[in-house]
Amino acid sequence: MTENSDDITELRPGLWDTVNDRYPGSMITKADLIPLAKAAKPLSASRLTFVSTSGVQRRGTMPFDTVHPVGDYTFRRVPSDSKPGDLEIHQLKYPTVGAKRDLNVIFPIERLRDLVNEGFIGGLTDNFYTFIGYNMDAERLERTLAEDIAAAVEAEKPDVVLLAPA
Repeated sequence: MTENSDDITELRPGLWDTVNDRYPGSMITKADLIPLAKAAKPLSASRLTFVSTSGVQRRGTMPFDTVHPVGDYTFRRVPSDSKPGDLEIHQLKYPTVGAKRDLNVIFPIERLRDLVNEGFIGGLTDNFYTFIGYNMDAERLERTLAEDIAAAVEAEKPDVVLLAPA
């Protein structure tokens, strides 16, 4: 969407109404909007963590429940120094062919390390966080999964959190 003063123009007219009809109460409204916080320091001096709905996790760990009818409300820690070959995707709700060829398209673990090496980002937290985005109970998602991830992220004391949907 683009914004011109107080008028909002949709790129696909009717899209948000369609989503609201299919998933009542799921859309953020202008009244719900919370402005982004201003950065306390430059990105080049900040520690970053990454949170993703990609379902990426370390090989050999408990897989996400990708077939449960209402979703899986757990998350996984992924060490930020992991190699892509040490990780796997447990996800059925989006095509993973490209991500299996190059994990960085969905979980940019090497690209974020490159940005640290280039001095664009100051550093990374020890862990990144991942879960599967298919969760049909929004209240449970907020009450459990979101709060659990927020507590884990906060414990790592990042300056910046990058959130990315799959």
